[in-house]
Amino acid sequence: MKKIVFHLNCLERGGAERVVANLSRQFAAHGYQVYIATEWQGTDEYEIDNRIQRVHVGLSETQKKHCRVKQFLDRITNLRKFLKEVQPDIVLAFARRANYRALTAAIGTKIPVVISIRNNPIGYYDAWSDKIQIALLFGRAAGCVFQTPEQKAYFPKGLQAKSRIILNPINEKFIGNPIPQEREKTVVHSGRLVAFKNQRMLIEAFLQVHQKHPDYTLKIFGGDAGDGTKEHLEQLIAKNQAAEFICLMGSSSQLEKDLRCGAVAAFSSNYEGMPNVMLEAMALGLPVVATDCPPGGPRMVIRSEENGLLVPIKDPDALAAAINRLIEDRDFAEKLGREAAKIGETASADTIFLEWKAYIEEICGRQKT
Repeated sequence: MKKIVFHLNCLERGGAERVVANLSRQFAAHGYQVYIATEWQGTDEYEIDNRIQRVHVGLSETQKKHCRVKQFLDRITNLRKFLKEVQPDIVLAFARRANYRALTAAIGTKIPVVISIRNNPIGYYDAWSDKIQIALLFGRAAGCVFQTPEQKAYFPKGLQAKSRIILNPINEKFIGNPIPQEREKTVVHSGRLVAFKNQRMLIEAFLQVHQKHPDYTLKIFGGDAGDGTKEHLEQLIAKNQAAEFICLMGSSSQLEKDLRCGAVAAFSSNYEGMPNVMLEAMALGLPVVATDCPPGGPRMVIRSEENGLLVPIKDPDALAAAINRLIEDRDFAEKLGREAAKIGETASADTIFLEWKAYIEEICGRQKT
């Protein structure tokens, strides 16, 4: 039985965390011994399969009193100690700091580490400290999973050569559903309330939409990232007296229902990897409009005018026009939705799991030779 360790900060609801929750469940179901090693426990986390062992490798209460440099070393030591105890066949690291920690902790252990790039490299991996760590550590990676070619092109050629591009898995419950005959007059958005997702632009666009379609409502789902975005959005809504038709829903279970019955799904990010909710909306046949943002996540799956619409980033007028078009031309919108639903054939949880499994088996096979 192969042992797999997933390493990330926590399982708080977010894109990488959802992928880990889905993949770990799939590997456990196929007989792998699966561990999820996290730095801390979040307040609103994804549930994991009871066959999976959750392990804390973050700072102890004593270590939290240490200086920052010592805390950095403590984190590496804690993870390294766990890896040496468990002796996994492979480590799968998700997100920037987890990538660095896993690669450092595995030095000298002969345990292969596969890293995963989830965001736009520009802004996440372009600081001087990142460039140093990339130069020192990324060559040690046994492999890397990217979401888009644009992400891949940013990193060293050696890493690119041993990498794969793999989409996020779509949960089975979003695939193969009948498309509703009638839709509610709702525009749906989901994403953490954080600056780079630019929900401010979405609200500005929807204020224009509301002038033409006062019977439509915008529902923004997502938890507070704590960077002040939520407060700014609340002020914008209040300033425009829009609380009756623009709603901040938080992390509500209502999202799934609205994805199934809404009229349009809209995504407004300045940059984005591969939004899980966008894939789910597409699989449900919901007409989608998204910004054509770097590093090309939406562009990977949306063929504009064929299975969705792409608009420029930071352009509320273009976003408003696209939403209005989907509201006003329902035949066109439903045609896009039917084409979008075909994403379920290429990004189902089973299909994506098999891609990961084949890649991991290839890497483990190389380690033995």
